[in-house]
Amino acid sequence: MAASSSALGSVTVALSPRLRDAASSSDKPFIWTPPRPPRRPSPLASLQQHRLSLFSPSSSRWSHRVGHSCSRLRKKNNTWEHYTSLLGEPVAHKLSNCISQSKARSSLKTSVPRFLCDTSCFHLSKPKLHNAIVLPVHVPRATVGPDEPHAAGTAWPEIISEKQDLDLLYTGVEGTDLEGFLSSELPSHPKLYRGKLKNGLRYLILPNKVPPNRFEAHMEVHVGSIDEEDDEQGIAHMIEHVAFLGSKKREKLLGTGARSNAYTDFHHTVFHIHSPTSTKDSDGDLLPYVLDALNEIAFHPKFLASRVEKERRAILSELQMMNTIDYRVDCQLLQHLHSENKLSKRFPIGLEEQIKKWDVDKIRKFHERWYFPGNATLYIVGDIDNISKTIYQIEAVFGQTGLETETFSASTPSAFGAMASFLVPKLSVGLSGNLPNEKSSNSMEQSKIFKKERHAIRPPVKHNWSLPGSNTDQKPPQIFQHELIQNFSFNMFCKIPVNKVQTYGDLRNVLMKRIFLSALHFRINTRYKSSNPPFTSVELDHSDSGREGCTVTTLTVTAEPKNWQSAIKVAVQEVRRLKEFGVTNGELTRYMDALLKDSEHLAAMIDNVASVDNLDFIMESDALSHTVMDQRQGHESLVAVAGTVTLEEVNSIGAKVLEFVSDFGNPTAPLPAAIVACVPKKVHIEGKGETEFTISPSEITSAIKAGLKEPIEAEPELEVPKELISSSKLQELWLERRPSFIPLNPETHLTKLHDKETGITQCRLTNGISVNYKISNSEARGGVMRLIVGGGRAVESSESRGAVVVGVRTLSEGGRVGNFSREQVELFCVNHLINCSLESTEEFIAMEFRFTLRDNGMRAAFQLLHMVLEHSVWLDDAFDRASQLYLSYYRSIPKSLERSTAHKLMLAMLDGDERFVEPTPKSLQNLTLQSVKDAVMNQFVGNNMEVSIVGDFSEEDIEACILDYLGTVRASGGSERKHQYDPIAFRPSPSDLQSQQVFLKDTDERACAYIAGPAPNRWGFTVDGKDLFESISSTSSIDDAQPLSKESLIEGENVEKDLQRKPRGHPLFFGITMGLLAEIINSRLFTTVRDSLGLTYDVSFELNLFDRLNLGWYVISVTSTPGKVHKAVEACKNVLRGLHSNKITERELDRARRTLLMRHEAEIKSNAYWLGLLAHLQASSVPRKDISCIKDLTVLYEGASIEDVYLAYSQLKVDEDSLYSCIGIAGAQTPNVEEEEENVSVSDQGFSGIGPAGRGLSTMTRPTT
Repeated sequence: MAASSSALGSVTVALSPRLRDAASSSDKPFIWTPPRPPRRPSPLASLQQHRLSLFSPSSSRWSHRVGHSCSRLRKKNNTWEHYTSLLGEPVAHKLSNCISQSKARSSLKTSVPRFLCDTSCFHLSKPKLHNAIVLPVHVPRATVGPDEPHAAGTAWPEIISEKQDLDLLYTGVEGTDLEGFLSSELPSHPKLYRGKLKNGLRYLILPNKVPPNRFEAHMEVHVGSIDEEDDEQGIAHMIEHVAFLGSKKREKLLGTGARSNAYTDFHHTVFHIHSPTSTKDSDGDLLPYVLDALNEIAFHPKFLASRVEKERRAILSELQMMNTIDYRVDCQLLQHLHSENKLSKRFPIGLEEQIKKWDVDKIRKFHERWYFPGNATLYIVGDIDNISKTIYQIEAVFGQTGLETETFSASTPSAFGAMASFLVPKLSVGLSGNLPNEKSSNSMEQSKIFKKERHAIRPPVKHNWSLPGSNTDQKPPQIFQHELIQNFSFNMFCKIPVNKVQTYGDLRNVLMKRIFLSALHFRINTRYKSSNPPFTSVELDHSDSGREGCTVTTLTVTAEPKNWQSAIKVAVQEVRRLKEFGVTNGELTRYMDALLKDSEHLAAMIDNVASVDNLDFIMESDALSHTVMDQRQGHESLVAVAGTVTLEEVNSIGAKVLEFVSDFGNPTAPLPAAIVACVPKKVHIEGKGETEFTISPSEITSAIKAGLKEPIEAEPELEVPKELISSSKLQELWLERRPSFIPLNPETHLTKLHDKETGITQCRLTNGISVNYKISNSEARGGVMRLIVGGGRAVESSESRGAVVVGVRTLSEGGRVGNFSREQVELFCVNHLINCSLESTEEFIAMEFRFTLRDNGMRAAFQLLHMVLEHSVWLDDAFDRASQLYLSYYRSIPKSLERSTAHKLMLAMLDGDERFVEPTPKSLQNLTLQSVKDAVMNQFVGNNMEVSIVGDFSEEDIEACILDYLGTVRASGGSERKHQYDPIAFRPSPSDLQSQQVFLKDTDERACAYIAGPAPNRWGFTVDGKDLFESISSTSSIDDAQPLSKESLIEGENVEKDLQRKPRGHPLFFGITMGLLAEIINSRLFTTVRDSLGLTYDVSFELNLFDRLNLGWYVISVTSTPGKVHKAVEACKNVLRGLHSNKITERELDRARRTLLMRHEAEIKSNAYWLGLLAHLQASSVPRKDISCIKDLTVLYEGASIEDVYLAYSQLKVDEDSLYSCIGIAGAQTPNVEEEEENVSVSDQGFSGIGPAGRGLSTMTRPTT
């Protein structure tokens, strides 16, 4: 799982999508999902990405780690992501905005209004809007300090202080009283327990009920790539692989519903297990077994030569797989940022030539040097009721490890430092290693245990700080140029020591920085609204990194190469404007109010934070020495300091953050730690074709200085609307349109259908809009809403390919509704804490909202939806931007091995149907503003729209909003007509395009492949018109084969017994059995292709089953080396086709069932997950979906048999004539196989695409499994 870095003491104002993905990809097995089109978030995109909160965990700017997972869960980016708070506390999730779905850097990007973020995408893998929200959590940590952030001392504080009294909160004192208040310590988390065993192992325990009956156990060994000698580069990662995958005790947990993972970064190696507290087969506690597995993995691994060789092959494959141009760019950034220390030379993946040489003895010696209890910390977070029992279990498993053979230094500084003295309350007798009797025992035993210093625990990392007067040697801008880079990116870094957030004054500084940089974020995105702003994005990130031991401020500018100088000039000009004039009173009031509202909402969510998010937050906070507070403490502390903030202080503290840019060249200004430009070797010039791109360091410096000379003026105040629809206007609409509910079924005359078991209510309005809602208090005072409009890209005609996806983007780019400007709408969203995204897929258009119920937040969200449906404004300049962005995206395909390979495969399998790939330059040229508007708005007709709402509201309130704002939407005249679309078909087989290859010229070798074939849709319909419920009658009784009637499913008394006896009659039969089949195939692919044959580092199987379209497909994604990729593809095909010769076992089925049920149970309390369950519930184009498909999920999983899974397998077309494959190979020379010409052509119209920016992938490898 990705380690999160706290935003404590940091203000995160930007994170590119790629960095976000990099930071999160270590916690899940990697699967390829085609990149989305370039994003330009509006100011609000980022602000609401983070909800302006101070209290949620955030991921580090880059992960600095390599890792692996045994869960085999192949997750794509969730539509809902958790957001970071100012204080880095865990919070409930939000709808991620389409552009900067990041966890640690908010982005200052232009054009897309915050409230309408387009999440349109192209993919082999169909997006699943029902992915669950992951609830972030909150907890603090400690470190040894900015010079030694990675230090892992064996000493542990003798005393844990009593919990602090919250009565210290500021009540309006002034002068010396204020100074005393601000210097007082923040309260510490009241439920966090810390202790230490005699052998030096530290442990932390946090009881947490979400998800119920499950817990997280993470063993963090304080060793990473920074500890490797020159001939050991990558050996920590190698040990992680060998120890983790070689553990037999870990393997025994796989059938229990547990899942495990591991990663290595600069300073740590972490092994973690997510487990149920017990299993249905046994009443026994699983925690001792999990601890025993972690003990074996971390301290007693078996370094078998066979396992070492397997992992050597896997890591070499991993190294090639992750060596994308993004990764290489990130490496360049880190190398220049940390050129003065080992961070620039110790990326965890290691060096290929060294990985090939190490023998078992070399690996074992490194393990003996670093892997011992005194150099490790155990974290347990979850549904733990008995702390005393848990501590006893920890002592029983780990207590004797290392006592006979290890000796440690007792004088090393604690990794938790003085922070531990007030992080948690004093524990009662029996709960902690800090009790008087234990302290006595420790003092007696330490003379025996710590007889001599074993070795220096951690080497310090020295930084050259960007502080005035600390460094006078300005390094010239560095340039990294490569043929695979598509666009220009500019990065300007400032590096300072971490400011620990331990007092109210520290918190106040964080708050003021957040307000200041939020203003910059908004301004830079709203000021440039022309058709072609000079930049693609401008991002300012100010965040702490426990992994790097510093706070880094980064100005990142991306642009088309031809505009690079203007882009830098504008970014510098805006930074200087804010520094010189500061924020306005209106901005201060606006952002302060939003922060307080949000923190109040988060405090109410205190019991809905997932254990894994709590744990990540604790780990990173300990690395940064920040005080850990829970959400309630955080809100109370924030309220206490908010009243002391002044406009002058906000502008003063904010100006210091920007000085490295605004005062560049001034002798008294802090020097940038590094300036790095990543640029293409060639650019496309209209009318000339490919032309060499030239740039010099002196030109970059001149562009910065030109921005400093641009004239600037103070920011004007903006008027923010309190409502989008006045009460008088609403009254007029009521009189005109008479909104009401109509009978769902003419025969019953019921206007509402309520299901008591699920709590779901279904109703329909007079204008034809269907509505589903569920009252849920799982996320206190919060709600989510989704509008689904049937049609999507499938309705694009042959003359208007791309019209829907460009139209959705155009609507996003414009951001206006009615008479309100984009800025006004965005600030309306800020004030009401509304998040919204807009997405187009192959079969529908969707708008999603997250809102708070405080201060009429739900009504505000409904008003916004009403205005989009009734008063959308379509602008020419927004259309131009949308078209150019998709043109740029298309042009960048040939520079990405994965994207070009997938693109070619999809065109072959779907017979060149452009609705499933990116629109071509020719198609884009044929579009007009009117044609894209018509393509989108023609789908927004009455009974083609379904709205689902889930939240902590009352029946009265939700129905009032539904009638007021949905019921008053104009009834569409064509509401009864169904959308017609050109037929979709797989290419007739056999075809000479079934086996293809792509070659990409690159300095480094890499290879990937995709294998795909036809499948039915989720409801048993196939592309050739077959209904599988009819076709399976030959293998079942007639009663079994026919779908059960809705009446029998909803009203029957013995539904559960009927489903267990004849699940094949349930409408969700194929959706359930296909899901089980996918889990089984994934497991076999890993075991065979990766583990046994050593042909890949990563392989995955994924099904894409549509709901409204009568087709689906499966995709196998595999990464390898050019020399092994063809064998890997054949091995994958053999696994796929081998299910008959190698029969599925009950153990395999049971493991798949447990995995899916565990996922369902973990997500069922999430509002966003319920939105997915509600999707298409009343859609006429999905006739088989009804309430039983939600109620019967668990019973169907439990009742599915091996024969049922084989019935699903028989519907996949895996024969040679139906299966398509495409192999992508990158290297300096064409491989010795017949090279086929690239299908992706590049027109000489348009602009170059979007390339990498940031440093997110540079120190992390993909999950091992």
